[in-house]
Amino acid sequence: MKRVVGVLCAACCITSLVANVSAQAAADDAPQVFAPGVVSGPANEDSAAFTPDGNTVLFDRIHWPNAAIMVSHRVNGVWSTPTVASFSGQWLDHDPAMSPDGSFLIFSSNRPDAEGGKPLDAVMADGKIQPGSGGHLWRVERKGHGWGTPVRLPDAVNSSSRTYAPSVVADGSVYFQRPAEDDDFRLFRSQYRNGTYLPPVPVMLGAASAHKLDPAVAPDESFIVFDANYTGKDDPDRLYIAFREGDGWSTPIDLGKDINVKSPWGSHLGPDHRTLYFSSTRSIPVHCPRTPQQAQQDIARMQWDNGNDNIWSVSLAPWLAAHRAAEGRGRASP
Repeated sequence: MKRVVGVLCAACCITSLVANVSAQAAADDAPQVFAPGVVSGPANEDSAAFTPDGNTVLFDRIHWPNAAIMVSHRVNGVWSTPTVASFSGQWLDHDPAMSPDGSFLIFSSNRPDAEGGKPLDAVMADGKIQPGSGGHLWRVERKGHGWGTPVRLPDAVNSSSRTYAPSVVADGSVYFQRPAEDDDFRLFRSQYRNGTYLPPVPVMLGAASAHKLDPAVAPDESFIVFDANYTGKDDPDRLYIAFREGDGWSTPIDLGKDINVKSPWGSHLGPDHRTLYFSSTRSIPVHCPRTPQQAQQDIARMQWDNGNDNIWSVSLAPWLAAHRAAEGRGRASP
């Protein structure tokens, strides 16, 4: 009984400690726009997927109904002008997710399931069709410094025409979002075993009625970041983090007001697995009065800081450290 009480107390400590991290995180490491004017450009960008060395990033650039996966390389500390990835451009590709070892990428696309077919339509629960707006998950292997030919994941994964936002973990398994029976999006996980993807199972995170989107899962599956609308169906989404507890997940913890500005979404983890990249329409504040030089800089920034989604980054270190501290206290309990 004491052991059970100790575990329960540890869970309470984790929730309390991590929930109070936001103020410290804001002071120590406020969100920063990623590669402003280069990767974060005039359109909408999200889904920053890095190679393990951190020197190449793939992401999507979208102004619907136009989308493509882009690639940029860091040379001498400077990110290159993005170009369309070699496997993308013909169809509406988006949501790239890199495997932790960099050997393959999974992304969502409206490309036809069979060669010569038409773009994938999105079929809604009421039977209505949104032409060309569907998405299935595809996998493309790394070939030297380039990429192979994308291969569609099996029907077990792509059972819905609205399958998006993959996240790949160390054993090759994939998390993603698709509509549940109520037609609201939920998260699922497909185990990769013996070279194939098994039928997905739901990922249970907090209130079942809330929609959950855009999983970013640690390679060892020790934590997950995602966006959800726990506060109400019509309320803006917020980013949450949850930690592994046995075969399930802890109560999701809100990442706080300094991160949850302008409905952030599209979570991805950086190559260090502790930096969070997300998209938001948040802007860099303008302070007045200002000098003529500062005014010129602010106006020039409008080329990319224009109300569209840019990619931002923030360290998860405070939340991860608080979780470790709470776990240590739990183990020390008699």
